Amino acid sequence: MRRILFLLIFGLAGLGVLISLGVWQVQRMAWKHDVLAAIESRITADPVALPSQVSEGADKYLPVRVSGEMLPGEVHVLVSVKQVGAGYRVIQPFRTGDRVILVDRGFVPTTAKQAMRITGPMDITGNLHWPDEIDSYTPDPDIDDNIWFARDVPSLAAALRTDPVLLIARSQTDPAVTPLPVGTVGIPNDHLQYAITWFGLAFVWAAMTGYFLWRGRARSESDAL
Repeated sequence: MRRILFLLIFGLAGLGVLISLGVWQVQRMAWKHDVLAAIESRITADPVALPSQVSEGADKYLPVRVSGEMLPGEVHVLVSVKQVGAGYRVIQPFRTGDRVILVDRGFVPTTAKQAMRITGPMDITGNLHWPDEIDSYTPDPDIDDNIWFARDVPSLAAALRTDPVLLIARSQTDPAVTPLPVGTVGIPNDHLQYAITWFGLAFVWAAMTGYFLWRGRARSESDAL
């Protein structure tokens, strides 16, 4: 009886832990849905003028409309687009008033890397962003071939001699450049899969606990005989 009682307590304790982890992931999933909805609402809000003071904490995803002049000089960030393939994000300096900022104009295929692009006066609508694309595996940029592997705002600003402010264009700035506007698609929300995993483990744990209890009881009855 002590052995069966131990198995029962151990099994129920483990089952409780696994179920609580699954419930926690369901709660996290609901929280993440709310976060993504808030981000999407901010991204698609009416654009405003570029703030005089910009900060990542206050202005990430802020929709902005700027008027000014697209300046010469480009940085090419390697990217892959679904159903299209590899290409580059074209990032250029843009003068608006007495400031020069970075503008991510969008995507061009690898064959258009060296093509001439429209510069000069234009109006641009987009979103301020500070992409988090660098980890320990990100290669350093190939300066000679002008190929970058991440949009690191301070490094891009230093390379193009601009303020460390990146506007990702939502409007088209050149017929040959396809805008890649900010969205929530790339923000992971894997909590449903995690919840299914924990609840699945809880089911297996419950089944194994039931099996060992049945086996222990059968052994006890056999020993009694």
